[in-house]
Amino acid sequence: MHFRAFTLFSVFTILLFTLFSSVPQAYAAGKSEDRRFKPSSPFSQALETLQKQIGYTFKSIGLLRRAMTHASFSEENNKALSILGTHVIETSASLRSLEKDIDMSSKELNKLILEISKVESSCAVDGKRLGLQKVVRVSPKTDPSNPTVVCIAFRALFGAIAIDSGNTDEAGKIFWSIHSDKVGRAVSL
Repeated sequence: MHFRAFTLFSVFTILLFTLFSSVPQAYAAGKSEDRRFKPSSPFSQALETLQKQIGYTFKSIGLLRRAMTHASFSEENNKALSILGTHVIETSASLRSLEKDIDMSSKELNKLILEISKVESSCAVDGKRLGLQKVVRVSPKTDPSNPTVVCIAFRALFGAIAIDSGNTDEAGKIFWSIHSDKVGRAVSL
């Protein structure tokens, strides 16, 4: 009798330990989000609006938070996501261009990629049309409307989408819906 009670107690204890030890890890990884919780801070509300605006809902809102956090604000910032986003944008532009003209020269392709990657004339413009200068978190000493800050946040957005969806194609599709002049979905917040 004592052995059976001890065994049940042990199994129950192990089950509880397993259950509760995984909860903090899930929250730390940003994998467990309570979607029933309504955002209360202005930043959270801006993130919700941004998701509606781009037509993508994050499974892990923590990725979007990081994408909209400049290095001047926190050590947990958008630098790495911006690098990934840059590559997503460049790959998507290359694919789209070569699908249209496989005989395009490498020089023409490079020129097109450089044009899309320009801070002042491309990614900062798209980012400002989305109103990212009103969303990105920066230190008090940093100007959130600085083209470089907006561009980094814009690129990081696509890095975050690629990780969240597990698919760079999805991030590229959303980039073109924003960047394309024909779509016209990018409006200020």
